[in-house]
Amino acid sequence: MGEIVLAAKVTHVPTMLMSEQPGPIEGKRQPAIDGHYEIARRAKALGADTVVVCDTHWVINAGFHINANSRFHGLFTSNEFPQFIQNLPYDYQGNPALGDAIAEAATKRGAYTLSHHLDSLELEYGTLVPMRFMAREHEMKVVSIAAWATVHGHDESRIVGEAIREAIEASDSKVLLLASGSLSHKIWANKDYAANNGTFTISSEFNRQMDLHVLDMWKRGDHATFLKMLPEYAQFCCGEGSMHDTAMLYGALGWDSYDKPCEVVTEYFPSSGTGQTNVIFPVT
Repeated sequence: MGEIVLAAKVTHVPTMLMSEQPGPIEGKRQPAIDGHYEIARRAKALGADTVVVCDTHWVINAGFHINANSRFHGLFTSNEFPQFIQNLPYDYQGNPALGDAIAEAATKRGAYTLSHHLDSLELEYGTLVPMRFMAREHEMKVVSIAAWATVHGHDESRIVGEAIREAIEASDSKVLLLASGSLSHKIWANKDYAANNGTFTISSEFNRQMDLHVLDMWKRGDHATFLKMLPEYAQFCCGEGSMHDTAMLYGALGWDSYDKPCEVVTEYFPSSGTGQTNVIFPVT
């Protein structure tokens, strides 16, 4: 019988890659990278063989979609930030059976979901950035789920999360579940970016205070209250991908019955106007 052995909300900012390159950002994102290393080490210790990533950089406009190919390999250049992420090599094995099972379970529960086996369907960098670092500590099979959902409700993403857990428990896989996306996500206006040292600052003090409040609730295990404010938080603080990754995460963990205190493994930091962190959601 399969199980989710560890879950986390993780950052995927491109500056993590730039932090390992010569230039003004060199070394600046090491705490975020170290957080990914720590999550992977713990997943390895718990026997994880697969990582399921709810990716807020994969935009979808109808249905839900899963990249369940048997292998992912190639060179990735971001069409959003080609100056930041270019010619990034990747090569990971997939878990097609698990991806297919998640899609089937979600569809049966009422959230129409398609699972794809297409060599031409690339992974997005919400998956590739975390895997870039986590794979150094522990090789895992990869399943990527689209979580930039433009015409979907959080109630539907909750269903997808419930299906993730159902499919995993019916499999023989031990899974690390990642919600890959920021907290607040109001990127600096282009004309204001340079004047505000945008790479290292947040664009809204209101957003920063809300992010810190959310992290405090997570650390206290007050997830039921957080879920009551999730729709407004995602709306007014511009949550990345409307925070559908987070709704999927909570759906898999039991929604408002989940009450475990979380562990922040990368202290909160601003990036290009947004609020970022790495947080472990314990699973028992």
